[in-house]
Order: sequence, then C-alpha cells, then structure tokens
Amino acid sequence: MAKGNKRISISDLAEQLGLSISTISRALNNASDVSEATKQQVWALAEKLNYRPNTLAAALRKGRSNMLGVIVPHINGAFFPAVVHGIEEVASKAGFSVMICQSNEEEAQEKKHVEALLNAQVDGVLVSMSNTTREMSHFEKVRHQATPLVFFDRMPDLPNACGVVVDDYRGAYQAVEHLIRQGCRRIAHLAGPQSINTTFNRHRAYHDALLAHNLPYDEQLVLPLSGSGTAAGAAAMQELLTRRPLPDAVFSAYDFAAAGALQALEAHGLQVPHDVALVGFSNEPFTTMIKPQLTSIDQRGQLMGEVAVQLFLQILKRTEYFTGQRIVLKPTLVVRGSSVRQK
Repeated sequence: MAKGNKRISISDLAEQLGLSISTISRALNNASDVSEATKQQVWALAEKLNYRPNTLAAALRKGRSNMLGVIVPHINGAFFPAVVHGIEEVASKAGFSVMICQSNEEEAQEKKHVEALLNAQVDGVLVSMSNTTREMSHFEKVRHQATPLVFFDRMPDLPNACGVVVDDYRGAYQAVEHLIRQGCRRIAHLAGPQSINTTFNRHRAYHDALLAHNLPYDEQLVLPLSGSGTAAGAAAMQELLTRRPLPDAVFSAYDFAAAGALQALEAHGLQVPHDVALVGFSNEPFTTMIKPQLTSIDQRGQLMGEVAVQLFLQILKRTEYFTGQRIVLKPTLVVRGSSVRQK
C-alpha cells in the first residue's frame, strides 16, 4: 500500500504482484498476450490502490494525448458556454477529452494557459483571444511546434490563421438597418473594444449602415463601453441621456450592456421602444425574460464550437502544414418587442 500522498505508479503494482513493469502495462491496456487471470489480478489491485495512469507519459510515448486544449476569455453569459458545449460534443465523439482554461480577458493569463497546454502535450489548441491581447508570440509558438491552432469568435491579425467566426459585420448591419426601417433616425451605438475583430466589425457595420441610408454618422452618439456587463451599459446610457437631442434608438455591442441601457432608460421615465428602440448582440437566454423582450443577433455559439473542432480534425489529418482556412457563420436577427414600433 502506498504511504502518505504518494501517487501509485506501475512500478508499485509490479512490486506488489511480483510481475514485470511491462506485464503490468500490457495488462492495464488489455493486451491479448496477457492471461485473463493476470489482467483481473492487476485491475483489482489498481482499483484497490486507486491507481491512475500518467497520461502525460503515455502521450509522450504515443505521440498523441487525445486531449484538446480550449481557452475562452470568460464563461459569463451563455455564448462561450454554448461554444464549449459544441466543442465537447464533437470532440467527445472523435475520442478527445477537453481541457478548458479561462483567460479572464488577461493577456498574461492567456499566455500561461498556452504554455500549460503545450506542456500537457495537447493535440490541438482552440482559443478565443482576450480583449487585452496585443502580443502574439504565444500563438506563433503553438504553430511553430506544429500543434493545430484554431481560433473561434475572436481572431488575431495573424497571417494564415485558421478560425471560425460569425459574420459580426452582417449581424450588426442587419440590426441597424432594422432600426432604420422602424423609423429611427438618431441611432446611438454602445461600442465594445476596437482592438478585437468582433466589436470592431460591429462598429464598422453601424457606421456603414447609417451612411448607406443617408443618415449622418455622429461620433457623439458612439459611447465606448467600459465592459460588457449591465453596469457598463447603464453608465454609457446615462452619458447618452445628457446629450441633446436624445437618440431614438440604441444598438449595443452586447446584450448585457443593452439590458443595462434598458434599466437606465426606465429610470429616466423613457419607454422602450416608444421613446428609444433597443437592439443587442448575442441572443442571451435572458433576452426573452425581460420586458420588453430584447431584439438581438444570434451568434450561433454551439454551432461555432462544433465547426471549430471539425476544422481542428481536418488540420490533424493533413500531412502538410495546413493554414489559412477561415469559416464564417451567418448570424440571425431575432426581432422582439424592444425594437418594434407601432406603425
């Protein structure tokens, strides 16, 4: 029996049973050249001593860990959990376990996770980069080691990067055009960080949709959000309400920020959508639980996760270096009461 907290090894099993290490190893792997009696004896002792295989050592021997590393910026809201669910569904069917890390929107933490995943000999890395990441050497290190690297949702500006994204530009354009068709003419935008592709493209589409419909682009109506949550949205909306004339609609880069904007509008006695129409982005589950229900853009999170793993599996099968495939998913405008005005 092992003493203290010592981890049980194959050597310990071999010593107690008086068998060779190679016999123990083959028995644990159900090899055909080991008798059933010996296998039963080895498995019984392994269970009794709570033996756990050294997966890292096995990965080094086999050259494959059957482990997929995933890095997300956060698990707030429903979008990234939906992506992870899609990842796990397809990865599990393909025989891969998933190791999930959270960067908390910190570049330093993201780099630590990449290093840890590489040290764990993962067969691939799937990552949605943090909104503070500026230096890309850790991603280049993954590619230099010939480990498949697939980005999802947020992609850096790296040559030949592989990834799966939703067409944020298309979704945001649909959102703003919908507000224009409702008769809105002074549309504000609660904008996310312009350093990441998702919210940069949402802002760009907002700008382009206004100009395409002969409406002016007014920088005074673009409020940078301090975060993606309700508090940030409420604070930005409070600032908008000090400006004249008031906007008649708001397009928010995030649903939670839109919910904060709704709270601020109600606190000022303004009715949504009669006074100010409101559209968010992500189609979080809570959007159907508030009044009025929030119009939003569905990012198709689970599908994004599924496709990201499928892309990883394609890369894994290639004998030559595989780069540059970027898969773009179509978003869906989900119209609800927060933006529909009575004609």
